[in-house]
Amino acid sequence: MSSIPDNPMLSQPSTAMPARQARRVALIVAVAFFMQLLDSTIISTSLPQMGQSFGVPAVAMSIGITVYMLAMAVFVPLSGWLADRFGARNVFLVAIALFTLASIACGFSHNLSQFVAARVVQGLGSALMTPVGRILVLRNASKSELIAATALITWPALFAPVVGPVLGGFITTYLSWHWNFFINIPLGLAGLLLVARFVPGDREAETRPLDWPGFVLTSLGLAAMLYGLERIAHPEEGVLPTVALIAVGVLIGWLAVRHLARTPHPLLDLKAFKVLTFAISTLSAGTIFRVSINATPFLLPLLFQVGFGLRPVDAGLLVLAYFLGNLGMKAVTTPTLRRFGFRRVLVVNGLIASLAVMACAAISPETPQALVVALMLVAGLSRSMQFTALNTLAFADISGAQRSSAATLSSMLQQISMLFGVAVAAAVLNLSQIARGGAALDLVDFRIAFLVVGGIGLAAAFRFLVLPPAAGAEVSGHSPRN
Repeated sequence: MSSIPDNPMLSQPSTAMPARQARRVALIVAVAFFMQLLDSTIISTSLPQMGQSFGVPAVAMSIGITVYMLAMAVFVPLSGWLADRFGARNVFLVAIALFTLASIACGFSHNLSQFVAARVVQGLGSALMTPVGRILVLRNASKSELIAATALITWPALFAPVVGPVLGGFITTYLSWHWNFFINIPLGLAGLLLVARFVPGDREAETRPLDWPGFVLTSLGLAAMLYGLERIAHPEEGVLPTVALIAVGVLIGWLAVRHLARTPHPLLDLKAFKVLTFAISTLSAGTIFRVSINATPFLLPLLFQVGFGLRPVDAGLLVLAYFLGNLGMKAVTTPTLRRFGFRRVLVVNGLIASLAVMACAAISPETPQALVVALMLVAGLSRSMQFTALNTLAFADISGAQRSSAATLSSMLQQISMLFGVAVAAAVLNLSQIARGGAALDLVDFRIAFLVVGGIGLAAAFRFLVLPPAAGAEVSGHSPRN
């Protein structure tokens, strides 16, 4: 890719927002993303207490997580069309409002039925929030500002999964589970006020008719596949239904792709996958790498508590070092990409990140704590760099006409990779335990799991070599001659 043509999304027109304003929009979107992602992880530690409050077994509370995920899967494909039809800013405001009101309803729920209904509405708000928020950032950032803007909206995905369980445990212990949802009220109100005040309105000049068959097929396929992947982490629920769900999801997904490729006005424009940088960073190598990295926040707390026998608070402090590594990379991401380019960073940093994951297999309760903290910092630093580079490169060459579909497709694939990462890690842990005939998980099971997910990352890192040296150069400012 020796030259990258200008496109209306990322070129700097005379009416483009100043860099400061573009970063302000990205920061506002990041606040909403943080609220959404924090909610997704914070309640996991309070399910037993919620079950007691509703008079149901703790295991029954998992339906609250399941319906939230399925609601997201059903409505995510519709988000890009709604943004084009009604304006991304308006849809984003509605998404924040729905999410906040549903959070209040969750906190005031008196029984499981009320809670499940509120979680469905919350899932709808969440489904619209992520892709539409990304569309807002893409429409308001020039090419020179895209890395900085992407870094801002990436940090919630790195921060929330790490602090969510720790914060949820603290709130549940010292306040009550209701406040895990009420915490969204100030965040939601702040998001609404900031979007209304600082994010400019926009509306596409042309609107497409809604592709109902595409919506139904895409939503059903995504929901079946995500639910099947989620069930892999719960083998006690039966293998056959899990395999059947994944198979049905793949089949319906194939029918959806077939329909979207043939219809004159598809819900999602699959031509974005013909753009090399988008295809590599989002579909092939990007998805595989995210599977590896998304398994790490799931495995680390279990390793420290089950494998090392640490108290939850001590395990949380070690995981906090992982987050600090995520945060510490932000200041050097832009100059690093400018100096070395996307291709070199994704390959070399991908290898470092994967090896850091595999190195977790070598630590034990006897390992000096300073060495464990250092490993967590390296893993966090490399994870942050890789996520920001992937999310930025994905939209470097996407045209203005493709951005809504591209943002929606990216969100869908990231959801799949997130659940698939947890599913792979859980499956390896279970298979290792079964193979050795253990009654419970042991340190050796975690070592095998870290080696497997790290190996997946290594394979994906080498795949980035297919990128041209100048890939995304107009965004990074990198000269291949350097």
